[in-house]
Amino acid sequence: MPETSTANAMRRPRGPRKNAAIDALLIEGASSGATDDTPEVDTSYLETLLGYNARRAALTIIALFLRRMAPFDLRPVDFSVLTVIAHNPGVTSRQICAALDILPPNLVGMVKALHKRGLIERQPHPTDRRAQGLHLTLAGQRLHIQAQKTATELEKEATHSLTLAELQTLTGLLRKVYRGPGA
Repeated sequence: MPETSTANAMRRPRGPRKNAAIDALLIEGASSGATDDTPEVDTSYLETLLGYNARRAALTIIALFLRRMAPFDLRPVDFSVLTVIAHNPGVTSRQICAALDILPPNLVGMVKALHKRGLIERQPHPTDRRAQGLHLTLAGQRLHIQAQKTATELEKEATHSLTLAELQTLTGLLRKVYRGPGA
């Protein structure tokens, strides 16, 4: 099966594609046409756009994340959900959806998968009888501690060309963009 892009690797795994033979021919044809004397593509306008640069930086970090988190079998969204639960024991699914901007139907599958792996458990919410609070199990706590350490290390590696002040400024500015004015 051909290598997938970082963006595609973040998606849930799917079964084999029906058109795998056609895909193989397309990839073979594309790779045979590439030569070393191909002129470089002009991306100068794209490089003036915040979204383009943010996406390129994110893909670089995510590629590293996927490689380092493979032993834990965690995608970025799984790690984010585990982290929110770890730092907010008893958090509800609704709160996680709001905090991480995840659609409720998408979170349901993630919660089921993490529960099936024995990483989280549901407990009655102390103040809302209709809701269930999510908690890490002991196995979930152990895995999260290791995964969080790995995430911290890979972020340092991915941003090694930035000073601490530059990294703090970049993080603060990006947070300002996605949280909006006055946040």
